Amino acid sequence: MIPLPLATIAEITGGTAQGPPDVVVSGPVVIDSRAVEPGALFAAFKGERADGHDFAAGALAAGAAAVLSQRAVGGPCVVVPDVAEALGRLARGLLERLPDATVFAVTGSAGKTSTKDLIAHLVSRAGPTVHPPGSFNNEIGLPLTVLRADAATRHLVLEMGARGIGHIAYLTGIARPDVGVVLNVGTAHVGEFGSRENIARAKGEIVEAVPPGGTAVLNADDPLVAAMASRTRGEVVTFGRGPDAVVRAVDETLDEQGRGRFTLVTPEGSAPVALRLHGAHAVPNALAAAAAARAAGLPVEAVAAALATAVPESRWRMEVTERADGVTVVNDAYNANPDSVRAALDVLVHMARGRRAYAVLGEMAELGDSAVAEHAKIGQHVARSGIAGLIVVGANAAAMAEGAGQVASWTGECVQVDDVGAAVAALSERLRPRDVVLVKGSRVAGLERAAEALLAEDAR
Repeated sequence: MIPLPLATIAEITGGTAQGPPDVVVSGPVVIDSRAVEPGALFAAFKGERADGHDFAAGALAAGAAAVLSQRAVGGPCVVVPDVAEALGRLARGLLERLPDATVFAVTGSAGKTSTKDLIAHLVSRAGPTVHPPGSFNNEIGLPLTVLRADAATRHLVLEMGARGIGHIAYLTGIARPDVGVVLNVGTAHVGEFGSRENIARAKGEIVEAVPPGGTAVLNADDPLVAAMASRTRGEVVTFGRGPDAVVRAVDETLDEQGRGRFTLVTPEGSAPVALRLHGAHAVPNALAAAAAARAAGLPVEAVAAALATAVPESRWRMEVTERADGVTVVNDAYNANPDSVRAALDVLVHMARGRRAYAVLGEMAELGDSAVAEHAKIGQHVARSGIAGLIVVGANAAAMAEGAGQVASWTGECVQVDDVGAAVAALSERLRPRDVVLVKGSRVAGLERAAEALLAEDAR
């Protein structure tokens, strides 16, 4: 963050400064008092379990220059009606003071975080780059990421999520994208939106914010995304596997570990790419990142070379670890929706050729009235894939077991358990050397603990 006097922060946020007039915020903006550094601004949020105002004195004692708060805290502060709204205003005000920074923004039903990480990996070759760890993609996480930028920042890569119509529009009001990327429109959060068409309406808000002279990067293989071309004032650049995409993959294959190999084709030329990321679904993410990097002026050869060095950066996303006994654990437990689960299962089957495959699957949340049917379809997909065993975790995922049982030709085993501990116990009884295990579920399932337990068994 660039140094800002307390009075300037008050002006930007519409708040009232209290404290010595010479106070300057020079450090990061944090919402956890334990993360305070000298010169920081501590944003005091009042949550369901804790009130940040109660930690304001400790934050100031730890070196914070001031507090962003909704009431006076007995030290330097800017008092505002709403801390979250003020945080967004402050982020927007900071960006207005960084005219040389190019803003990249990514959304989609699946792959947002991985693609955000890929874009940052690529454009960092062309200048100092700021991007969030994990999925800081809401009205708090996004401005916190923006506020990490400073005068040296040339690229700001952001992820934008939505829980309803207008959410992405709000985020683009904080950070207007110069390059807006839409990956796909799937069934994630369909319970909240009501339909895929409503999801498309919300996701398309990102390209509506792209200004003339900017670039909208759209998935040519997804009709609902491709149709967003009419909603932007920027140049439209498409990516995909089809022949009409501007940035596309040809001669695509997967190696024995399920890692994509393809030729990256652009209007400026082509180059071979050998990904270190697992799964065919990593290829369109890589194409989207390549299209965004092309908009930043990177040549195709540099993009291809950088893609070949990218590894998973955010936790629990296709993390592949081989135990000493030869069991391979695929931890993709960060989140789950029907599209991403099917993609992960396909990776599992590919990796396990000639070996036994097990899937440990938990609830796919936020599917609304379609939840039972979608879970049953995943169970059917497991059975038709010929996987040796399915461990279904939790009552909300029970329809997966029912779906698997509907495929009469399946000779595998299905076990339904109540919790993560029972899943680990059931799997441990069955695993043999060289088996391959996929662990995946929505955040509420907490299945990363199952993967961690399987690896801890190996360590012991």
